[in-house]
Amino acid sequence: MTWFEQLAVFVAGIAAGGINTIVGSGTLITFPALLAFGLPPVTANVSNTIGLVPGSVSGVIGYRRELVGQRERLLQLGTASLLGGITGAVLLLTTPAAAFKAVVPVLIIAALILVIVQPRLAAWVKRRRGEDTPAPAHGGPILLVAVFGTGIYGGYFGAAQGVLLVGLLGVFVHEDIQRLNAVKNVLALIVNAVSAVIFIVIADVNWQAVALIAVGSIIGGQLGAKVGRKLPPNVLRAVIVVVGSIAVIRLLTT
Repeated sequence: MTWFEQLAVFVAGIAAGGINTIVGSGTLITFPALLAFGLPPVTANVSNTIGLVPGSVSGVIGYRRELVGQRERLLQLGTASLLGGITGAVLLLTTPAAAFKAVVPVLIIAALILVIVQPRLAAWVKRRRGEDTPAPAHGGPILLVAVFGTGIYGGYFGAAQGVLLVGLLGVFVHEDIQRLNAVKNVLALIVNAVSAVIFIVIADVNWQAVALIAVGSIIGGQLGAKVGRKLPPNVLRAVIVVVGSIAVIRLLTT
């Protein structure tokens, strides 16, 4: 990479780390950047996943106060995320590169739709949480299965994994949204970390891209935890949609 490309990937890592801590979907910033600078889709996805792990750790640390008292919930849901992440990572590495390139535009479009409808989803979650119907303390078996499925998606690609998790947690767990966001960060970290371990051992990794994204995402994770709640959500969504759309166009025309 040229110095300009390295700077761009580093800045994308900062943005992705912050976005992942706040809502998820940071992959829609870094993955297109790596594609733009010539990395093959699978290598870009693998390198991106590994690079974002330190940022996920940073985000979890930033939300550590909201995690107090949620140990049992994290153990239950974290196990589902772990198993799902392993399954998704194995699927990625056993899927032909051509098949991955064909399915990624569909996954990105689905992720972008999730980002766009997030305000309505959040409003529906708020109404759902306002109901008086009792719910299992940790979401019950349906949530476990859904988190496992989200882990498969996260291990395979991962964009908007956080959006999915926040939506699911908000529906099935009666808890403050900031505490649920903290849980989301832990679950996403588990999926990314287990996928990263598998990728390091088996896959082709661009370590320069990993290092740039890792350092940037650590900074972004802290920024996201501290000032993320003050950022205009519509601006954030607009940036994600624009960058993600560029990624789809690039994938479909190369």
